[in-house]
Amino acid sequence: MTPNKEDYLKTIYKLGGMEELVNNKQIAEALQIAPASVTEMLGKLKREGLIHYEPYKGSCLTAEGMSAAISLVRGHRLWEVFLMRHLGYSWSEAHEDAELLEHITPSRLTSRLDNFLNYPAYCPHGSEIPHSDGQIHHHPLQTLNLLPVGTVSHIRRVTEEKELLDYLQEAGITIGSSVRIVEAAAYEGPLTLDLDGKRVQVSYKAACQIYIDRTED
Repeated sequence: MTPNKEDYLKTIYKLGGMEELVNNKQIAEALQIAPASVTEMLGKLKREGLIHYEPYKGSCLTAEGMSAAISLVRGHRLWEVFLMRHLGYSWSEAHEDAELLEHITPSRLTSRLDNFLNYPAYCPHGSEIPHSDGQIHHHPLQTLNLLPVGTVSHIRRVTEEKELLDYLQEAGITIGSSVRIVEAAAYEGPLTLDLDGKRVQVSYKAACQIYIDRTED
């Protein structure tokens, strides 16, 4: 299977295509490609038995497609753990090189890497690492921008996007840190945070890509 097809399967998986239909627009936006290209590739994946595709409704993974997607996601996230834990990679460097390694990692190597790393549950960016059977522990989260001013929560995950990862790491954002919004500027202005006792400022746009423990309504 080509890396391009694998990227489609992984994207459908991450958009919820294990349980529900994912529309073409979502896939196009996630992969940053033209909708016409998405339609053409989905037709190929359907013919190969990797997805169920309903025109004008969306796609979801077949059992075979799901297996391939889980293998990719497992490999990607385990490599991120290895690269940061043992080779001193930054957040964005680990994500960038894991994107390459995931396509050339056989299941035997993935299993041994998992064992070597002592079966981590999360990647360095906070995303869950699925078990080989696809099982995953879901933790209810919300985005930081929705946290009421003065309420304390904890950072659990950040969106894996290179520029964002560099920005957040430079700002001192780390997974597991306690966080409290001290001040929220008007009109979606920057947020001033108390991050483990330190004052940090992040943009509203970035806060929408930082996930924290869900607070009570």
